[in-house]
Amino acid sequence: MRRSLLKGLHGSLFIKNHPFVFVSRHHHVRTYTDDNIENIPIENPDPWLSLISPPAQGCPSSKPAFYGVSELLNSVAKPNGYTLARLIRASMHLVSDCYCQQLHGYVLKSGFGSNLYVSSALMKLYHETCSMDDVLKLFVEIPHPNVVTWNTLISMFLYSRQFSKALASFLQLDKSGVCPDAYSFTIALSACGQLSLLELGTLIHCRILKHGINRGIVVSNCLIDMYGKCGSCEEATWVFDEMMEKDLISWNSVIAACARNNKVELAYSFFNQMPEPNTISYNELINTTAQFGNINDAIALLSNMKNPNSSSWNSIITAYVNRNQAREALDLFTKMQSCGVELDEYTFSILLSGIAGLSALNWGMLIHTFTMKLGLDLSVVVGTALVDMYSKCGQVEHAESVFLSLPKRNLVTWNAMISGYVQNGYTDKGIQLFEEMKLVKNLKPDWVTFVNVIAACPNDSWSLQKAVQYFKMMIKDYGIQPTVEHCCSMIRLMGQRGKVWSAAKMIRELPFGSSGVIWRALLGACGLCMNLKVAKIAAAKLIVLDGEDDYVYVMLSNIFACRDQWRDASEVRKFMRERRVKKETGCSWIEVKYYFP
Repeated sequence: MRRSLLKGLHGSLFIKNHPFVFVSRHHHVRTYTDDNIENIPIENPDPWLSLISPPAQGCPSSKPAFYGVSELLNSVAKPNGYTLARLIRASMHLVSDCYCQQLHGYVLKSGFGSNLYVSSALMKLYHETCSMDDVLKLFVEIPHPNVVTWNTLISMFLYSRQFSKALASFLQLDKSGVCPDAYSFTIALSACGQLSLLELGTLIHCRILKHGINRGIVVSNCLIDMYGKCGSCEEATWVFDEMMEKDLISWNSVIAACARNNKVELAYSFFNQMPEPNTISYNELINTTAQFGNINDAIALLSNMKNPNSSSWNSIITAYVNRNQAREALDLFTKMQSCGVELDEYTFSILLSGIAGLSALNWGMLIHTFTMKLGLDLSVVVGTALVDMYSKCGQVEHAESVFLSLPKRNLVTWNAMISGYVQNGYTDKGIQLFEEMKLVKNLKPDWVTFVNVIAACPNDSWSLQKAVQYFKMMIKDYGIQPTVEHCCSMIRLMGQRGKVWSAAKMIRELPFGSSGVIWRALLGACGLCMNLKVAKIAAAKLIVLDGEDDYVYVMLSNIFACRDQWRDASEVRKFMRERRVKKETGCSWIEVKYYFP
């Protein structure tokens, strides 16, 4: 049993030396110390409710009030289950692991461990302060959980983005003999939508029909959202049409379902029928129009909005960046700024992404200056985009400086810095940073991390062994299945050491035999070590998969030439002329300075 709140807080120097504030329902403020706390009428539960009130409302006097609670727990006055549940919920404002464990200890000691409402409140507190593992352990200890307790567990998995576990818990609820309610189904539908599990979502819809709760607005809205995220626009619109009553969320959900599945005309049809479109309605249409349609139409929608927010502008800026129109994105950014719209983290991150694609350092430095003025340069989102931009512009020192200055870094930030080192030739630093990353608590490398790490291995036999070690580590230690990118990196390294037969064997062992990119990489590796036999095998596979690819014939011709087989090289060139296969023309570019108007 964990230490009780009494043992954890009684005798604290803070409690002995500081009075705590008692705030009554009528907002009369009185001060209590160790000398007069016993004067509180213990037969009246009001002292408990009064002490709980300030923390629950997030008042400045929250902590002193909690110290007062600790003294009450040590007195004759004892809370009932309802009061204790309220106290636990109010404790969430403190977000303290120690306090959470101490409250749990008092619950167990006072015999409220089997109280469902107290247990549900404790689960929420653990979710705020600790981890889902502790929440699950607490749930298992509950003798007979009811539907509210089950819903608490399932919703916490959902909020933690553990969607598979949320659905697994819902299925356990269904088998437990406890009847799920409307809220249970809405949580499960949300998880199905996040994972695009259309078949399971349809089965849950059938259960909803069986229970007769399909007429509720909230359940229907969740069904529309689930079907939309699973790509079934027809089912989403059918549910919408069958609704007896519709609210604003219903209209926005069906518009989003159509828009996100590229049903632009249908989305406009619902939009035009909508009684009072709001900002969310406009943003869905702007986003889908900018993404799939004419950007000018999206701009026209933007101009018709009464109060466009940053998301309205960001959708169009994103569309410009995705279409490699960075200058147009910057022009729109200046208009957005002149209109007084609040610039958020996403605004700058998408702009920096477009600038990174162009390796336009001058633009990137201008945007960096903007973020510093607004105090956004130290945020994880903007900081990661700056690391990526500077790395792709060849300014590794600047990228490193931004990386080190960030107070918080997520997985994407680490990947961006490792990639920056590798792409700019600082392979040793890339591997060193990866080793540091492995030691960071609650941070695990993903498939992108290992693409960069494998690519960081230099061109010698020892590094090939190191790459193989990382490749196996990725599979065995982290459970990450190899992708085409991992395979291509390994093939390149094997080709540099002349081990193209081993590379061909790896392709056969992994499920990439039908990927033209893989055989292209193998053909390139054969060009490094001039292995003609494997090159012919790779070329034959490429011709079958990708047709008349100029790369195949150019590589074969070069390999023949390097082996002094000039007649064969000439035959390949002649074949190219007869088939009118032309080598792709090379190109280069320069950066032209651009200044904001």
